[in-house]
Amino acid sequence: MKAFEYVSAQTPQSATDLAGANGRFIAGGIDILGEIKDAILEPKRLVNVKSLPNSRDIKPSDQAWTIGTNVTVAELTWHAELRKIFPGLAEAAAEVGSPQIRNVATVGGNLAQHSRCWYYRHRDVRCLKEGGSTCYAREGENKYHALFSGNPCISPTPSNLAIALTALDATAHVQRGGKVVKMSMPELYEKAWSNPLAHHSLETSDLILHVEIPVRQRRSAYLQMAEKHDFDWALVSCSAAARVEGQKLFGARIVLGQVAPVPYRSDEADKFLEGKILDNAVAAKAAELLLAAATPFQHNAYKVPLAHALIRRTLLKLAS
Repeated sequence: MKAFEYVSAQTPQSATDLAGANGRFIAGGIDILGEIKDAILEPKRLVNVKSLPNSRDIKPSDQAWTIGTNVTVAELTWHAELRKIFPGLAEAAAEVGSPQIRNVATVGGNLAQHSRCWYYRHRDVRCLKEGGSTCYAREGENKYHALFSGNPCISPTPSNLAIALTALDATAHVQRGGKVVKMSMPELYEKAWSNPLAHHSLETSDLILHVEIPVRQRRSAYLQMAEKHDFDWALVSCSAAARVEGQKLFGARIVLGQVAPVPYRSDEADKFLEGKILDNAVAAKAAELLLAAATPFQHNAYKVPLAHALIRRTLLKLAS
């Protein structure tokens, strides 16, 4: 590990100024410290953002909730009112790591974390995502990799919270230079779809300040399947949100995780559900539409039927 400076920022503007092109932000440190120890990153400066004002606040309102970047994942899990209004988000938070990790990991860190692909994380491999010329997962061990990608890299986004927040039409407020820009969840990750070097659409000095979730009287749900019950990454995850009137769905969003470099959704699948009476057949058809473009590799074809089942179960959970 190479030496680096450590500074604490007191304002969002000073944080981005201090980070510049060669620094990195640190709050919980779950991701950034791992990358430094594995020699993936060698920042000249770590900028502590844990003291930024209002960054630990959860602010409810009738129109939208605001969740600060330094709110811990554990706080999302156990916030009683949030669990009532946005159950899908609380369920996604509850699946992040272990209780010890959830007590430290932050909302901003979970959204901005880098790939967990074992080729990207390997000290002795320079893969496509690190600036090399080859995505070794394509012809190698791709059990945990993507079914959809707009570029040669098939590393999926690892964020649980991004999947639930995409279904809820949330926006991230990001300090970029001297201004704050709003980014929808698809915008926050869209660069990763086409650029193999990107993990998301944030630049090095971009700082997520908070997330805003509109209140639309919709139900939400999140389910995932992992190899272990606790402290494990999802093989596939699914989140859905919709207004339910009787058995009919309106304004539905279905989002898959761990299958693409972005939270994966389909306009066709969402439109198909509009006004439909939700039953097994409708849920199965939506799953088929969402998975229509899947291109499995040698070791991850199992994700297709797994995703199909999770989509059906998550949708039916909305009506339960």
